[in-house]
Amino acid sequence: MSASSPTVSPPAPAPERTTPRSPAAGPAPGRRRSRLPALDGLRLLAALMVCLYHYAGRGGTVAQSWHQEPSRLFPTLSQVAVYGCLGVQFFFVISGFVICMSGWGRTLGDFFRSRVARLYPAYWVALVLVTAASLALPAVVHAVRPDEFLVNLTMLQQPMGAPRVLGVCWTLWVEVRFYALFALLVVARGVTYRRVVLFCAGWTLAAVLCRSAGNEFLDRLVMPEYAPFFIGGLALYLVHRFGGGLLPWGIVATSWLLGQYTATRGLWHEGAGGVRSPYVVLLLVTLAFAAVAAVALGWTRRAEWPWLVTAGALTYPFYLVHEHLGWFVIRVLRHTLALPPWPVLVTTVAVMLALAWLIHRFVEEPFGPRLRKALKSPRTPGSSRA
Repeated sequence: MSASSPTVSPPAPAPERTTPRSPAAGPAPGRRRSRLPALDGLRLLAALMVCLYHYAGRGGTVAQSWHQEPSRLFPTLSQVAVYGCLGVQFFFVISGFVICMSGWGRTLGDFFRSRVARLYPAYWVALVLVTAASLALPAVVHAVRPDEFLVNLTMLQQPMGAPRVLGVCWTLWVEVRFYALFALLVVARGVTYRRVVLFCAGWTLAAVLCRSAGNEFLDRLVMPEYAPFFIGGLALYLVHRFGGGLLPWGIVATSWLLGQYTATRGLWHEGAGGVRSPYVVLLLVTLAFAAVAAVALGWTRRAEWPWLVTAGALTYPFYLVHEHLGWFVIRVLRHTLALPPWPVLVTTVAVMLALAWLIHRFVEEPFGPRLRKALKSPRTPGSSRA
């Protein structure tokens, strides 16, 4: 988050409710899946944190949309909103949990198809909408050139050095690298307790050593500033699936210790609402780990409200469209209709949620499954599907 979703972390298939099993036993065949609605709610909470940061916790383009610094329009809110960027780290913990779940029992081909079908349809629509907005009101979003738009369709614009059409898509590039590492090192061989533990241990060691290596390629590959959050989420899924134990909890604790340091070092600086306190950064990182841990331990089982599932479905498209299109709406409501700041803020969030629902209903639901099916290899004599 995108920020960013994040990966956000993008909303993922429903987690499995399981009873503790021996780590050596591997996944149980035919296990019934059911949603963890609380995890859906946490995803939307993380997205709203990032949204609040983009609307009231930073300067730059959003100040141009308001025609005034948000800290002057929202003196109290901006002091809270400046911490909303930590929603990205929250997303990454959730993503580690969800990706471990979604990769369990799947082939590499199944995992690849599920990620592509999940990420790209809504992303392409968001690109079209933001590009159209950039042409209509370049003061909010710079006019997007055709070559920029086309390379952004790949989601590989950052390694290509091309401008990002969606500001939040830097977090998607982080997520994609995590997916690739997990897919190639774990999913390709079959996800098991032992392989996930070894992956977590190896990635943690690589992230720590990478800090002193001074190698840009390794830094981009290993992502030391974000690795602890993904690793913590992976270990928390092991707790959820197999029950608590010293080893997975040790990985969680180590990830929290490393993650709070990277987050504090990266975010302890001047924000639109003032200087961020390292104590608040530490508190929010701790709460992110604790919230996902509560889901992993089953403490949220009673949170079965249907609206939470809807909230989870809206998170990814909302995360994609809220930044630039939200600034567009703020500018129109504030200066064309001359509405006061608070009604503009609330209305903008509501409009972005409504747009997210439309994208989910008319893009993700019909085209995601079709794209997944289209990516399957055709049957040939003497061969099986990938």
